[in-house]
This record gives sequence, C-alpha cells and structure tokens, in this order.
Amino acid sequence: MLLSTKGDYGVRALIDLAKHVGEGPVQRAEIAKRRKIPESYLDHLLAQLRRDGYLRSTRGPGGGHELARAADEITLLEVLESLEGSLAPIECVNEAPGSEAGNLCGQQWVWQDIYADMRERLAATTVEDLVTHEREHERQAAASYSI
Repeated sequence: MLLSTKGDYGVRALIDLAKHVGEGPVQRAEIAKRRKIPESYLDHLLAQLRRDGYLRSTRGPGGGHELARAADEITLLEVLESLEGSLAPIECVNEAPGSEAGNLCGQQWVWQDIYADMRERLAATTVEDLVTHEREHERQAAASYSI
C-alpha cells in the first residue's frame, strides 16, 4: 500500500495539532511551515478533516485549528480511510468470497488476510501514539547531538 500525499499530509497535520493541544488554535501557516506542507493544499485537507469531525476551526484574530477529539481517540485507520477512501490493495478484496467477482480473483484470500492485518494495526494506532513516537525520536536525536 502506498499512501497518497493527501493521507500523508493529513496525518502530519493531525500530529502537529496534537502536539500543540492546550495552546489554543493553531494557524494553518504554522502547521504548513513545521510540517513542510504547501498552505493551499493544507487548507483543502483541514477543511476535509473539519467536515469529518477531527478538527474544529475558529475564524478571525487568534483563530486557527484544534483537534475536535482527544488524540488518543483518533485512530490512524479512520483518518486514512476518511482521506484516502478504501485502503484495499486490490479491488477484489472488497468483494464477497464466492461472489462472481470474488471467484475471478484467485489471489483474493492472500490480500484479504494482509488487508485484515493492516486494518487491525492501523485501528490500534492512535494519533497520540504517533505523537509519542515522534517525541521519543526527537529526544533521541537531541541526546545524540554533538558539536
């Protein structure tokens, strides 16, 4: 599975917002700069994430974006399916076994098992898990920094 830029950038934006929870609304330009996402593209993603209930936005001075739910309640699976649609590696994975389309796909059983494992892993991973991992990576990088 190869995620599109949409999925990658959307998850990056959510991680950024999760890292700044409690600091008030975060402006789009700040997220774009820190996460190296073009602002115009980010604007589109933030609108979709807001429509899908992951963010809330405030207009005007001091406005910006915030998570609408706690980071430990947002799974990677739901975010990626929201942004990407189906994550199935091939179309016949979505067909019922024994159906005509399923019968024409001799490899269906292999991909169904892989897809089920992937969905389970993504459902068990939250935005908070990603933040924790990123912070640990940052600590390790800082600890190994020398001049």
